[in-house]
Amino acid sequence: MASPSPRSALSPENLGLLEAVARLGSMAAAARELGMVPSALTYRVRQIEDALDVLLFDRSARRAQLTPAGAELLRAGQYLLGELDAVAQRVRRVATGWEPQLTIAADAIIARSTLFELCEAFYATGAPTRLKLRAETLSGTLEALQSGQADLALGVAAEVSLADIQTAPLGQLRFVYAVAPHHPLAQADHSLRDEELREHRAVAVADSTRRGNGQTHNLLPGQDVFTVPTMQHKLEAQLRGLGCGFLPLPLAQPYITAGRLVVKAVQRPNYPIRLAYAWHRPRTMADTGQAMRWWLKQLQHTTTRTALLENHHLG
Repeated sequence: MASPSPRSALSPENLGLLEAVARLGSMAAAARELGMVPSALTYRVRQIEDALDVLLFDRSARRAQLTPAGAELLRAGQYLLGELDAVAQRVRRVATGWEPQLTIAADAIIARSTLFELCEAFYATGAPTRLKLRAETLSGTLEALQSGQADLALGVAAEVSLADIQTAPLGQLRFVYAVAPHHPLAQADHSLRDEELREHRAVAVADSTRRGNGQTHNLLPGQDVFTVPTMQHKLEAQLRGLGCGFLPLPLAQPYITAGRLVVKAVQRPNYPIRLAYAWHRPRTMADTGQAMRWWLKQLQHTTTRTALLENHHLG
C-alpha cells in the first residue's frame, strides 16, 4: 500500500494518534488507549513518517521520545486542531444566519473612536461574523456599497436615491473655515471673499472613487490644492499652516479651543450638510443577516448617530 500524501498524513485522527504515543511514552500503551493492535499503530506511525520524510520518534530510548521534528509537528498540530474546532463552530453559527463577513465603508468624516467602540461592542457579543473596515471619502463611500465591496456605508450624501440601496438619516454636520494662527489669513478682520481664498493653498481630502475624477467641494478655479488621503491628514496639514479649508466643527473644536486653529468668516454659503447611512435593500427581512441587523439596530439610536459625526478626540 502506498504511503499517504503529506496532507492526508496530517489528518486530525493521525495527529491524535501521535499525541497519544508522545503522552504515554510507548506504542503499546497508545495502542491500548486507542483500542488498536500495537502492530497496526506502529505501521500507521511509519506511514506518517514516510509521507513527511522525517523521523518523528526516537526509538533508541526505552520510551518513545519525540524528535525535534516530531515535537514541532505536535505543536503545530495542536494549533491546526484548534483551528478545525473553531471552523466547525463558525460554520454552525453561520448556519444560524450570521454572515461570514460584514464590510463597513466609513467616510472620512466618521469619528473613528465611535466606530471602534461599536466594533468592540459587536465583538463582545461573540458573533462569528468577521468585520472589515474600509476608509472611503466622498463618492467613494457610496461606490464601495454599489460595487459590492461593502455591505454598509456610513456617511453618504443624504440625497442618495437608488432602487437597490436603502438609506436612513445619520445627521447634520456643520463645517467651519479654519486656519493655523500663523497662516496669513488668520489676521483678517473681515468676511473673506472668494478672491482672497483663491490666493491661498487649499487642503482637500481626495475622493476615493475608482471611477472618474470624483467630487470636490469648496475648491476655487485656479486655486493651489494640497490633496491628502484622510480627514485626519487634512486636519494635520491645516494645523501646520500648509493650507486652509473647511473642517467638520466637532473635529476642529478642540483645536479651536486650544488656540491651534482660528475660525474665519467667509462670504460663500456654508450650510450644514445632511448625511446618511446606506445598505443594500433586502428582498425580504429574512435576507438581512444577523450581523447587519445588529449594526442597523445600533444606528437607530440618536446618540450613536450623533457620536459617529461628533465624537472626535484629540490625537
